[in-house]
Amino acid sequence: MSALIETEKLTRVLPETVPVTLVKDITLAINEKEFVAVTGPSGSGKSSLLYLLGLLDRPTAGTLRIGGRDTAPMNERERARTRLSMLGFVFQFHFLLPEFTARENVEIPMRKLGRLARPEMRERAGELLSSLGLGEHLDKRPDQLSGGQRQRVAVARSLANDPPLILADEPTGSLDSTSSEQVFAILETLVRERGKTVVAVTHDLDMAARMDRRIHIVDGKIG
Repeated sequence: MSALIETEKLTRVLPETVPVTLVKDITLAINEKEFVAVTGPSGSGKSSLLYLLGLLDRPTAGTLRIGGRDTAPMNERERARTRLSMLGFVFQFHFLLPEFTARENVEIPMRKLGRLARPEMRERAGELLSSLGLGEHLDKRPDQLSGGQRQRVAVARSLANDPPLILADEPTGSLDSTSSEQVFAILETLVRERGKTVVAVTHDLDMAARMDRRIHIVDGKIG
């Protein structure tokens, strides 16, 4: 296996009057086809680490490589392009656009990347949603879907550009137990059957124990 993500002494400090350290000296490697949990107490830096790995924030110090490429020299355009092509995101709250249908929400990352023609985007969005059990809900808006269905649309959207890496921040945190299990099973299938790497922040230790390994964060450091 080759490392998809590598960090060396990754650190993020907020430059307040009294500086706030979110993440400190994180060194890790995450390989292809791994299912990794990131755990820790509230406020420990779990989500801050995920945002750094996902190029949603910039580190204060240290090195981050994605697919072997150092992200430090990247300008904003290169970072955005890397996010679109290499990374998929699933958050605790689905962040679907309410005025768009499920299919249209899944098409949005494809439109931004611009690899496919519009008919191909529409076809791929339909295929992704159908593969997640939403074939009968393609043209429904988010307010016409259940919480579990909305989160499955969010997973489909994260797969839109076929990225090798999915980053999930409490993906089951707002769901009931049945929907949580469905979403967990989908994420596991992405790793086992589609060859994706999934890194998921979770407070659910039972769920974390079922993943390949766990990275535990305490006070911004690997504990």
